[in-house]
Amino acid sequence: MRRALSHRYAVIAVLALIVLLLPLVFPSAYYYRVAGQVFVFGLAAIGLNLLMGFAGQVSLGHAGFMGIGAYAVAIGPAQTGTPVWLWIFVGAALSGAVAWLVGRPILKLRGHYLAVATLGFGILLFMVFANESRWTGGPDGMPVGRLELFGWRIRTGAEWYWASGVLLVLGAWIAGNLVDSPTGRAMRAIHDSEIAARSAGIDVAAQKLTAFIVSAVYASVAGAAYALMNGHLTPDVSSFLRSVELVTMVVVGGMGSILGTLVGAAVLVVLPQALTVFHEYEHAILGLMIMLFMIFLRDGIVPTLARRFAERPA
Repeated sequence: MRRALSHRYAVIAVLALIVLLLPLVFPSAYYYRVAGQVFVFGLAAIGLNLLMGFAGQVSLGHAGFMGIGAYAVAIGPAQTGTPVWLWIFVGAALSGAVAWLVGRPILKLRGHYLAVATLGFGILLFMVFANESRWTGGPDGMPVGRLELFGWRIRTGAEWYWASGVLLVLGAWIAGNLVDSPTGRAMRAIHDSEIAARSAGIDVAAQKLTAFIVSAVYASVAGAAYALMNGHLTPDVSSFLRSVELVTMVVVGGMGSILGTLVGAAVLVVLPQALTVFHEYEHAILGLMIMLFMIFLRDGIVPTLARRFAERPA
């Protein structure tokens, strides 16, 4: 228990230091916005990592929950005149309810059947957001109001950097507490063997559903932050490619590693920006680099490097 607590606090401390010190190396205000996007997608990836890395369940439609959170903060205030911040919680509650409703039948599936089922769910939500133009603006999207807290309206990239950084650290702290709780240990047992977990008295169905709901709430909050940060929203936030990006962030950074999800998010957000100098070859180079990560860092960047560093002779 003492080792788990020290590891948890170390991860939170590292994330907090990254958020605090990173602006010291920013050459311009543009980098605040890029880093803010890394933090937002890192938050969504942390939630997905709870589902994939700890509970052992695959989701190829998780961007759909990002869409629910994003459109909640876009449509809700515009239609009701209520504060934007209220709809962050409404979107999270709605995502949790949808995850509970959908997860009960879907999580009975395993392997590629589960992956295809979640893929279908994500595509369904994307089609709703793209076709219900009366509410969502359709493929052209819709504007999103500004977030205002205690009289402070968050507008600039630097302001969103700090807001998303706080969200990331808070999300990592909650995830760390969950992982080290009895629920988290039950999830890890299910990841290792559902049969053994069931034999130990763990309610496998309930624990998998809990992981699915929690990960959906994380994605919803991240989607709301993404929409508010950009000030404009299109259905692409819930697209299949977005779901694949989230899964790639988890796998590249390291499944089961909270710090790894941030590294994976940084790779998927920053590398495309850095590779724009190669013009039409940027996507090919990005795909090749991800392949190399998976070949030489098979367990993900952070777990593999941590293990190799620990194996080095003193």
